[in-house]
Amino acid sequence: MSKPILAIDIGSTNVSAVVAEIDGDDIQIVGYGVAKSHGVKKGIITNIELAAKSIKKALTDARRIAGSNISVATVSISNAYARSLNSTGVVNVPQKDISTKEINRLMETALYNANIPNEYEVIHVLPYNFRVDDQNFIEDPYGMNASRLEVDANIIITQKSSLSNLKKTVRLAGVEIDGIVLNSYASSISVLQEDEKELGVALIDLGGQTSSLIVHIGNSIRYNSFLPVGSNNITNDLSMALHTPLQIAENVKIRHGNLLNESNEVIELPIIGDEESRNSISLEMVHNVVLARVEETLSILANTIEKSALEDQIGAGVVLTGGMSKLKGIRELAQAIFRNGPIRIGYPNIVAGMTEELKDPQFATVIGLLQYSNGKHAQYELNSEKKMLHTKDDINETKLNDIKLNNSSKEESYKKDDSKGDFSEKRNKDNLDFEDDFTLDDLPRPEHEGGNLVSKLKNWAKQLF
Repeated sequence: MSKPILAIDIGSTNVSAVVAEIDGDDIQIVGYGVAKSHGVKKGIITNIELAAKSIKKALTDARRIAGSNISVATVSISNAYARSLNSTGVVNVPQKDISTKEINRLMETALYNANIPNEYEVIHVLPYNFRVDDQNFIEDPYGMNASRLEVDANIIITQKSSLSNLKKTVRLAGVEIDGIVLNSYASSISVLQEDEKELGVALIDLGGQTSSLIVHIGNSIRYNSFLPVGSNNITNDLSMALHTPLQIAENVKIRHGNLLNESNEVIELPIIGDEESRNSISLEMVHNVVLARVEETLSILANTIEKSALEDQIGAGVVLTGGMSKLKGIRELAQAIFRNGPIRIGYPNIVAGMTEELKDPQFATVIGLLQYSNGKHAQYELNSEKKMLHTKDDINETKLNDIKLNNSSKEESYKKDDSKGDFSEKRNKDNLDFEDDFTLDDLPRPEHEGGNLVSKLKNWAKQLF
């Protein structure tokens, strides 16, 4: 039977809400809504009431299309709120076999050992390097035999006040939060391929007012960073350079923004403050303004990767996603700036029910939130509720209270059958008469009985006759 899920991505430019139905591993999108974001600047909520109204508008559209009143959602949190730190955990394995219980205890130990400031709250605990006894770089210790288990973990945290404001905003929109996921983590789920993760890859989500960066190596995120610059900065630059209103500058960016080819074509644009008048603008100027801002942004992000000390481990290059990644020529420009191998534009994985609009890179985060809700998270993780998420199916362990003596279990089964009136019949049918079972006479007798005269005579008579 299908189950409805809801994902909400709170961006600086737009708020996206998507309703889907899950049946096992299958996801079917049944409705979505997009609203212009108000009360959010550079990834930070600046007005709770306005932000809640934006969420409510997107959610209303999604519910209407889906025909569902779902009010529990997985919500994104901006990298603007987040920072990360590393920690290490060590546990002994008394039973020698490593199960999810030991891994859970190990990750809780890593969290306990972390030096987390009092004013911060944990969003994710993501292990990235297991050690089993003296063996390093174990990808997955599950099922292994060991006496000692260690792990390195990347712990993503956020200020308690920021997290509280996010929760208040979402609840004011009439939604209960089922999970909170870092937006670039969600994007990585929907955009990155398994080979890229294995080889090491940097994912850059270029949004409207922010740019988020994560480095994914092996089975987990190793590093995350944030830059308060996005495609809206290009719009602002164009507005000031061309002396034209912001909305006109936005249209110019979308229609004429090109990082590859220059043009001598001249266009007429209204003047800010005097829209009746027109100003002649060369597209060469537009090209130069856009190129300068994008080149600066990508250069800063390239330096951030270099400072992460993980640059040598990024074998699969850089993946660009988000709305700004749609600029013509941005891949070629990034190829000249980044020194980490190939560059590609990341589109969200195809999910059943996706419209052409949802296949856009700007919806990578919200599609990733849906997949996260359906178990496409890291193989091990402590989420924002300190609950362990994993991808293993543990065999049910035998509990002590389930262990019974043979006769006790037989009696219990007989009693159950006796409630149906066939107690005697079942005993006879199974040839399990109680006379055939052991009795107290079958137990070894105490040695002191050997000294009893009557018992001695009785045993002598049995042997004689």
